[in-house]
Amino acid sequence: MIPSNYHTHTLFCDGKNTPEEIVREAIRLGCPELGFSGHSYMPFYESYCMTPDGSQEYMAAIRKLQETYGDKIRIYLGIELDYYSNAPTDDYDYVIGSVHYVIKDGCYLSVDESRELQLENVRKYYNGDFYAFIEDYFDNVADVYQKTRCQIVGHFDLVKKFNASRDLFDPQHPRYQAAAKKALDSLLSAPVILEVNSGGIARGYTTELYPDKEIVAQWLKAGKPVLFSSDCHDKEQLLFGYDAYENYIKACM
Repeated sequence: MIPSNYHTHTLFCDGKNTPEEIVREAIRLGCPELGFSGHSYMPFYESYCMTPDGSQEYMAAIRKLQETYGDKIRIYLGIELDYYSNAPTDDYDYVIGSVHYVIKDGCYLSVDESRELQLENVRKYYNGDFYAFIEDYFDNVADVYQKTRCQIVGHFDLVKKFNASRDLFDPQHPRYQAAAKKALDSLLSAPVILEVNSGGIARGYTTELYPDKEIVAQWLKAGKPVLFSSDCHDKEQLLFGYDAYENYIKACM
């Protein structure tokens, strides 16, 4: 496999590097292509997202890099569009559709900000019922293509980010399985690529890729395409996990 990454964040959102630093690293690593995917603007939560002005600066910066490094690497301008974002996407080369929030009682609840916040939200808004929270999450995942018109579905089961020790919920529980299957069945009929994402492992949250092997196996069985990514926030992890990708896919087939 010739490695390329298409889920890449920079200083324009919550990444650690400038776009040019990442381009140079991609060239050093021999990547034939590189895709950037800044977090879309969301007015209710701005800390890790691009602002409207920042989005324009980001687009201009990536387009300039396409001109500067076009003889060395193919660079794509993408966006990671959250389910609840209304940011325009017409000027991007591709869209990653992701779910980072659910709405409960009129409040936006983060899925992946921190373990403590996830626990507090489930306690406060769901009476401690983690499976109800998971069901709302996967309802959004099921609808993410219809809402975002994405080409790629990002980190399908991000809701498991803080559950590496299996102490919050059981991913084999019938309610979890039914919710995940509902989302998977919906996406199987959509013209999308499923992302296999190593970002949770890279940043020390999980010991497994997103999605679970069972999800990837069903996706591949249906003849649908997958795309490996590192969900890069640091140029040092641009190709994190790529050495194990082919064996992982074989294990899912």
